[in-house]
Amino acid sequence: MLKRSKKIMSIVITAVMAASVFVGCGNKDNKTADGKIELTWMCYGQPQETKVFDQVIKKFEAKYPNVKVKIVSTTQDQYGQKIQASMASKKLPDVLYMNPGDVKAWVNSGNILNMTPYLKKAEEAKILDLSDIWPKGLAKYKYDGEKIGQGDQYALPKDIGPFGFGYNKDLFIKAGIPLPDKNKPYTWEEWIDVCKKLTKDTNGDGKMDQWGTGLNVNWTLQSFVWSNGADFLDESKTKVTVDDPKFAEALQFFADQTLKYKITPSAQEGQTLDTYQRWIKGQLGFFAVAPWDIAAFKDLPFKYDIIPYPASTATGKSATWLGSVGFAVGANTKHPQEAVNLAIFLSTDKDANKMVSDMQIQVPNLMSMAKNEYVNNANIQPENKQQFLDIIENTGRSMPAEYTYNAEWINKFFEGIQPVLDGKKTAADYCKEVQPKMQELLDKAIEREKKEKKK
Repeated sequence: MLKRSKKIMSIVITAVMAASVFVGCGNKDNKTADGKIELTWMCYGQPQETKVFDQVIKKFEAKYPNVKVKIVSTTQDQYGQKIQASMASKKLPDVLYMNPGDVKAWVNSGNILNMTPYLKKAEEAKILDLSDIWPKGLAKYKYDGEKIGQGDQYALPKDIGPFGFGYNKDLFIKAGIPLPDKNKPYTWEEWIDVCKKLTKDTNGDGKMDQWGTGLNVNWTLQSFVWSNGADFLDESKTKVTVDDPKFAEALQFFADQTLKYKITPSAQEGQTLDTYQRWIKGQLGFFAVAPWDIAAFKDLPFKYDIIPYPASTATGKSATWLGSVGFAVGANTKHPQEAVNLAIFLSTDKDANKMVSDMQIQVPNLMSMAKNEYVNNANIQPENKQQFLDIIENTGRSMPAEYTYNAEWINKFFEGIQPVLDGKKTAADYCKEVQPKMQELLDKAIEREKKEKKK
């Protein structure tokens, strides 16, 4: 009871603090002392990223001298809680980050502005060119009241994040293994064979200290599932399909990387050092690499590059997911056109795009810049950045929960997956067992969506 009381008190305090932070969003005109329009932008990011934000805002204020922007920066972990508290107090910032998975709920609750009419005005004024923004990035924030990906625009992409597949070039060269084809994916069997050759006891102490790979199930299982012709949901996005034998086959293949093929660190070895740190130290042959990793990987003690994910013979096609965060505008903003103009500037300004891409934390939102300056910039690793663009245009997919009202149904799947990874339960048994539990949660989400749309 004491813990529960503390939790309730924490929520109350957070709501009060959020209300005080955004009190300016609820005043009469949202004007500064010198008569300028004041917009509040709430964001999160690493210190070097927030420095770029400051520079971008100065450029925006120079372009729109009648507007002053107040940046409210927080950590990514705290952001969601603060936004929910500000929604409860009806004091959202003028501009805020929105995840694709929040679009339905935030729009149906009336918290987010429909940008479409304001974007049209911006296009007419020649301050926006939607044709130069990645279509998949825009689609993540379109909603027609029924489906994501069509209808009106409720946010502009801050970024579009292709989840790539990296490999350690130095380990390949040392082992005398031909470097992978940068365009053609390994088959599952070919990839396992290479991983076995890279898994070694390099110092002769009887213990493995180098492995073929070490992938996180939460972020990389999707690639194997999709490549095997399976999915988490059917086309209607109303039926959970993890009981498909092709899904179970992909999950078992993932688990067998440790259980059968021994190409990953064991659970015990993972307690000593996680696979991210082992990749950093040059102990893994393959690991997931996304644009936001590149700055952190700048000083790795080895050369690396990216290639397509391994492909199942069931489809012969590689697949991975494509993430994003969007710039949305609070529905109650006093100055909607100015707030939308800020979102447009943050998303599409050429200098802003160049600054964040030069920081090596994202691919430019502007296709023209990504396909020329970015992909051909030898100062930005990896060499095969074209693979990121191929993911954006071809092999990248939205995460399953982006189509549904919440992520509780898919969280249930990953909450109980450990026995499969430990070899205590087969993938087929687990998928049959968890499917009805996931379906029940999805059905509840669908009913909740129906009720909130009627309000």
